[in-house]
Amino acid sequence: MSTRPRRLVWFAAAPSPPPPPGPPLELAVKRFERLLAAPEPVSMAGPDTPLAPEQLERFAAVLAADPGRWRHLVRHEREVRVYEQIFCDERVNAWLICWSDDQDTGFHDHDDSAGGIAVIAGRVREERLAMGSPPLTRELSAGECFNVPANAIHRVLHAGARPAITIHAYSPPLTRMGSYRIGAGGELEREALSYEQELRAA
Repeated sequence: MSTRPRRLVWFAAAPSPPPPPGPPLELAVKRFERLLAAPEPVSMAGPDTPLAPEQLERFAAVLAADPGRWRHLVRHEREVRVYEQIFCDERVNAWLICWSDDQDTGFHDHDDSAGGIAVIAGRVREERLAMGSPPLTRELSAGECFNVPANAIHRVLHAGARPAITIHAYSPPLTRMGSYRIGAGGELEREALSYEQELRAA
C-alpha cells in the first residue's frame, strides 16, 4: 500500500492563512517531545496486530512532534473542517484536522478502529455518550493527547477562541464510521459513513 498522503479537503470560500510558526506551535511540539522521552510501553503484539489505544495516542504524538510532516498543510475554512491524510500503511492511517469556530463532528463511532488524538494548537472538547446521564466531557489544549477505544461513541468539538489543529491516528486503518442521531420517535439511529465523508452534528 502506498504511504503517499491522500488529499481529503472539503473546500469553502476565503480560506484563512496558516498560523505562523510562532511560540504556540513550537511549545506544543516541545510538549510532545517531552512526552515521547518517556519509555515506550512494551507490547507483545505481533507486527500485523492493530495498535492499542495507548499506542495510538503515542503514535499521534510522534506525528505531532514532526512539524515538517504537517505544517505546510495547515489551513482553516469557516464552513467546514479541513482534512489532510498524513500517514497510511497496513496498520495505521492518520489525518491532520483544522478546526474553526463551532465545528462539531456530532456523535459517531470509528467502526472497529481505535484512535489516538494529539492537539497541536487551540482547544477541542471531547464528549463520550453515556446512557441516562449527560455526556462525559473533557477539554484538551495544545500539547495534550488522548485515546478513543474502538467501542466508544463520542464527538469532538472546537472549543476556545482560537482555531485548533489536531492529529488523529487510527488502527486498524479507518475506512468506515457510524454517525448517530435521534429519530422521530426518540430512538437512537446510526448511519454508516465512509471515512471520506465529513462528520457533522445532526
